[in-house]
Amino acid sequence: MTARDEGDRRAGPVAGVSPTCSDAASQRPPLRGSPTPAPPARDASVIWHEVECGSYTADLALWEELARERAARVLDLGCGTGRVALHLARRGRTITGLDIDPRLVAALAERADGLPATARTGDARDFKLNAEFDLVIAPMQLIQLLEDASERMRCLRRVATHLSPSGLAAFAIVEGVPISDDTSLPLPDTREVDGWVYSSQAIETLLDGSWIRARRLRQTVSPAGELEEEVSEDLLHILTAAALEDEAMRVGLRPAGRRIVAQTDDHVGSTVVLLGRES
Repeated sequence: MTARDEGDRRAGPVAGVSPTCSDAASQRPPLRGSPTPAPPARDASVIWHEVECGSYTADLALWEELARERAARVLDLGCGTGRVALHLARRGRTITGLDIDPRLVAALAERADGLPATARTGDARDFKLNAEFDLVIAPMQLIQLLEDASERMRCLRRVATHLSPSGLAAFAIVEGVPISDDTSLPLPDTREVDGWVYSSQAIETLLDGSWIRARRLRQTVSPAGELEEEVSEDLLHILTAAALEDEAMRVGLRPAGRRIVAQTDDHVGSTVVLLGRES
């Protein structure tokens, strides 16, 4: 499966799960079917995005710092429901979010009421906003969801055309295969919506050729206690900071440094590759 096959797929914060945890996953009881009645009429993509990404905060200080340094106009690629965009907008930055999933864009727009934040539906590989930005950010390993170097360079070209002359682009990536020495599973991410409980737990991280497969067990519990389970999967292309910088230079961007988002008890750290426009 490729990133192209799963157009609305996105990466959440990558958990530090040891491959040995796959043994624990294989010993679980069989997955159960859908509860009756069905969950409330809500978009599943919005709920699971909020469950799996909404509580992650380790990178927010860095995006805030970069936005403060680079003036006010910020483009958030893969903005989702606004985890980063709304955080920056509440601090006075003018934000444009871009996401391929219109349901997430609609959720961000609803939550941005009164804030200097707007959202557009679009593909990070092919967008045209008729605007320049002082800062373009791509959190949550967005660039690693793309299939190969040509796909990444399509994205980088679009970023280059939207950067102001002194602008900066920042791409968060996970370098290598995230493996933890701890064989225990991290605590699940949970949320309650209208009496329904949604839970997502990282269960294994696997190397599959040039891809990292990060798997999560999703559970939905009805108000009556009925359980539904499924295994979801994110695919991240293996990518180093040096390789991304090389690809960027081929489309008119230049390396401008690297920053680190520290690991947490439950999530691996990431490298943020900074890029500027060629003068």
